[in-house]
Order: sequence, then C-alpha cells, then structure tokens
Amino acid sequence: ARKWRDIFWLGLFIVHMIGLGFVLVILGLNRFRKVDRLKLNRFTNHDYGILQPGFQTEKFWPVYAVASALGAVFAWASLALLCVRPYSTIKVAVHSLTTYLAVISVFCFRDGQFFFGTAFAIGALLQFVYTMSVMDRLPFTTLVLSKAVKLITSVPAAMRISYPFIALLLVWLALWSFGVSGVIASGMDDNGRWLLILVLSVSLFWTGAVVCNTVHVTVAGVIVLALADDQIMPPKPILRSLQHAMTTSLGSICYGSLFTAAIRTMRWAIRGFRSRIGKNECLLCCVDFLFHLVETLVRFFNKYAYVEATIYGKSFNHSARDAWELFQSTGIEVLIAYDLSGAILLMEILLGGLLTGTCVGIWAWFKWKERVLIIGLTAMLVGMILVGLGLVVVESAVTSLYMCYASDPSLIRRWDPEFAEQIAETLHQRLQHRSGREVAPSHSYPKSQSNVLML
Repeated sequence: ARKWRDIFWLGLFIVHMIGLGFVLVILGLNRFRKVDRLKLNRFTNHDYGILQPGFQTEKFWPVYAVASALGAVFAWASLALLCVRPYSTIKVAVHSLTTYLAVISVFCFRDGQFFFGTAFAIGALLQFVYTMSVMDRLPFTTLVLSKAVKLITSVPAAMRISYPFIALLLVWLALWSFGVSGVIASGMDDNGRWLLILVLSVSLFWTGAVVCNTVHVTVAGVIVLALADDQIMPPKPILRSLQHAMTTSLGSICYGSLFTAAIRTMRWAIRGFRSRIGKNECLLCCVDFLFHLVETLVRFFNKYAYVEATIYGKSFNHSARDAWELFQSTGIEVLIAYDLSGAILLMEILLGGLLTGTCVGIWAWFKWKERVLIIGLTAMLVGMILVGLGLVVVESAVTSLYMCYASDPSLIRRWDPEFAEQIAETLHQRLQHRSGREVAPSHSYPKSQSNVLML
C-alpha cells in the first residue's frame, strides 16, 4: 500500500508548470508573425524595440529545433558509447572538458565578451585542478561505471524507459523554445532579456531534473528487484515502478529535484579542492566550514533517497535520513565519497551541452551575430538536460548497486562475486584511511582501468 508523499511540492510543481506554460505562450505570441502583437513593448524600452523591428518568434524556431535534435542525438550517443566503450568514453569526458572550456573562453574574449570569457576560463582552470586532484580515484570509478553498464544492459527494459521521456521532454522544450524565442526577439533591453532568460532557465532546469529523477526512480526500482531475486519480480515490473514514480512518489521527486543536483555539484567541487590545499590552515579552515555545511545538506538531499522512496514509499526527507543512516552504519558512505561516478557523468553532460551550444552558436553567428551568446547558452542548457536524461539510467544503476550492497552484500556477491570482492577491499582501505592507518592496496584493478585515464 502506498500513500502520496510531499504533496505540497507536487502542487507547487504543477502550479509552476501551468503558470510557466501561460507565460511562455504569451511571450511567444507577442512576436509571432507580427511585431509586438500583444503590445508588451509598452513595458520595455521602446527605442530598443524600434531599432530592430524585424525579429520575430518564428525566426528562432529552427535554431532551437536543431538544438533539441542535437541534444537528443548526443544523449543517445553518450549512453551508447558508455555501454560499448566505457573506458574510452570516460577518458574523453575527463580530458576534453578542460580543453573545450578554455577554447570557448578564448572565443568569448575575442568577441569582446569579457564576463563570459572570464567565467569559461575560470571553469577550465577549476576543471583542470579538480581532475588532477582526483586522478588516483578514477580507476575505481571506472570499475563501478563499467559494472553499472553491465547491470543495465542485462535489464533491457531499463535501457528503453528513457526514450519516451526524452520524447516527452522534447514536447515541453518545443513550448519552452517558443517562449524563449519571443524573449530573444522582444524589444526589451539586454538586462531585462537576460534576467527573464535566467528565470526561464531555472524553471527548465527544475522541470528537466524532475523528468530525469522520474526515470531514475523507475529504473532503480526495477534494478533493485532484479538484484534481489529474479523470482520475486512482479508482472511488468517496469510499468509498476513507473506507476509509483508518476503517482505516489512524484511529490518526493519534485521536492528533491529542486536541490539535489546543485548540492551534489558543490560537494564534488569542495572535495576536490580540499585535497589540494595542503598546509594552508586558514584556507583549509574556510573550506572545511563549507565542506561540513554541504555535507549536512547532502544528508537531506541525496540521490539515494529516491531509491528508498521508490522501494518503501517513504517521504523524501524520511528516505534521505534512512539512506544516510544505513550508509553511516555500514561505512559505505566513505566508498560513495571516494567514487566519482556522478562527477564523471556530469562532465559528459557538460560536454554534450557545450557541443550542442557550439553547433547552434556557429549557426547563429552567421545569422544574428548580436544574439549569438544568448542563443548559444540556452541551446547549451537544452543539450545538457537531454544528455542528462539519457545518462540517468547509468546513474540509477550505480545508485542501486550501492544501496543493495549496503542493505545486503550477498546480493552483489551473487550477481558478480569478483566485483563484490573489489568493493569489499576498497571499502576496507577507505575505512583504514579515514581512521588514519594508511594501508597499501592489495587488490589491483584491471590494467585497462588503471592506465586508461593517465595523462
């Protein structure tokens, strides 16, 4: 028996979708086939709108259609490459992102966009420092991701569930692009346009996160059942898990989607920089304060709460607390902190978004040079959300592996004895490291995993 959980957040999300949909329709119609159809220019800078009366909503439709198509292609390609060649895909994701960010910063400086050039340059530097600081953890991460890929390929239904959600998200992106095209074509000044685009982007991020986490909950439910015992699988397990995700657990998904991704990103970044500070006690003290603050937030907003919610039908906060206590009591938390699967997938998502934004930006450069930056950035966001939706099944598999190992290690041992032994040994090493007694690793990962990520 299931109860509806976190109903307030579900209601807030529905109201947000209805309100945003109305706003997007208004913004798109205002410049659809007619300049200022709804007379919204009276609320903006009239002179700016008169300067370029030719911009209309439909002029930007092909741009966002291409962005959505490229995002869907990159989503499929990222998942396919990760399933076929996981080691090479991870290597490309880790080392290409820094170079790509640096190249984009150069072009921004060349175009006179010093703010965005500086932002991309700082991003490239931070990505490089972070990669160097966690290089020793990449072999274990590669092992976990390869096993996660093996798990999801053994459950074909879990692989296919993301496709209808990609189609559903493309329908919402069509409406979102209609409204954003109206904003870009509007007569408001640059500051107002950027502010409105920011609000719409945050809304799109929340919507995309809800869709991704719905897939995450659906896939995790099926994978946990498959690892537990194939004999207890109910008829049509993917549909039953999807039913729970779309009904009683949807409020918890909407609630966690607001905060989980941002807090996890902060945690990865702070962990990477914390290990590179050295003996600078003042800076270390400041970073430690931020680290403990983010760690506290992670206790309440972590991706493992979704698995607890889908299996047991709990509220999000209750699920997060129970998952955290389970990891703390078994020591799995140190293993999860050592693993970089989420960070690697985030790098692939960023790379897919950057590729989408670059392709669309090059097209926009030749047609609307003065609007190329805002078009490129919104196209990048579209690409990131679609690629993230494609890769969420891999993240669900990783999450399910850790949850099952924490609940009952024999589940993983029965599925893959060698992998269970590798996890147990790495867990022992990390617990020894945390207690201050460093031990030499007695287990060597496969050579391909150890050498694939070397510079």
